[in-house]
Amino acid sequence: MQSLSTTLSGFILVGFSDWPQLQGFFFVFILVFYSLTVFGNTTIIALARLDVRLHTPMYFFLSNLSFLDLCYTTSTVPQLLINLHGLDKTISYGGCVAQLYIFLALGSTECVLLVVMAFDRYAAVCRPLHYTIIMHPLLCQGLAIASWVGGFINSLIQTSLMMAMPLCGHQLNHFFCEMPVLLKLACEDTGGTEAKMFVARVVIVAVPAILILGSYAQIARAVLKIKSMAGRRKAFGTCGSHLLVVSLFYGSAIYTYLQPKGNYSESEGKFVALFYTIITPMLNPLIYTLRNKDVKGALWKVLGRATDSE
Repeated sequence: MQSLSTTLSGFILVGFSDWPQLQGFFFVFILVFYSLTVFGNTTIIALARLDVRLHTPMYFFLSNLSFLDLCYTTSTVPQLLINLHGLDKTISYGGCVAQLYIFLALGSTECVLLVVMAFDRYAAVCRPLHYTIIMHPLLCQGLAIASWVGGFINSLIQTSLMMAMPLCGHQLNHFFCEMPVLLKLACEDTGGTEAKMFVARVVIVAVPAILILGSYAQIARAVLKIKSMAGRRKAFGTCGSHLLVVSLFYGSAIYTYLQPKGNYSESEGKFVALFYTIITPMLNPLIYTLRNKDVKGALWKVLGRATDSE
């Protein structure tokens, strides 16, 4: 049996063609959400750079997350909009491999970056007197770089294993080259390869989730020791946004990547993928902005400067 690269020249992305009467609605819905994602995350990045009050580790990592979400959603949504609007629903083999690699790399990077953000919140709440020493700018930069490098290495491992796997067929019941759907095309027993890929997914999804839960258990313990109710509310408010983002991201990631291949539903998978590729990246800026006084203050400050300059 030959490998994917020698048997297939491209794929047909079925997308949402099973519901032709809804494709117009899907196009408008996704375009609006994508536009909001680009606007919201770009705003967070700009505010983090323009307002000196946001030159802290928390907002440094938040701007990294916003840039990551911009890239993450852009790796799939333009292809989906083309698929919904036109008749050409094909993607070349090279394009599929590139999309798979980039999407996995960015998703893996976000898994690690969310752990780094949890560590930052742990240091802020549990070690407040040593926070500025612990979260030194050089450490923050090193942690951000490690997140990106770790994510891309993990993706390289999984994509390489995927490319070596023999596949039969060229029709993908999805709107982008998603790994569980590609695994469904495996035309011979690939248990050994799939086991290696599953281990890689556990390392990049389950392990970070456990570390985050451990960090927040320590944070909760520290917060409960605070006697002032106002202090408790402030501490919980500081971490609440991050914990909500984590729940949204990891919930969908665990459903997609940590269930057996035989249990994966392609129809359900498409709608879950819409959630973590479009809705979650759009919600992140709203969650942080609506629940964070510093971000709202920076936004009004920048808008005030723009108004005064006019």
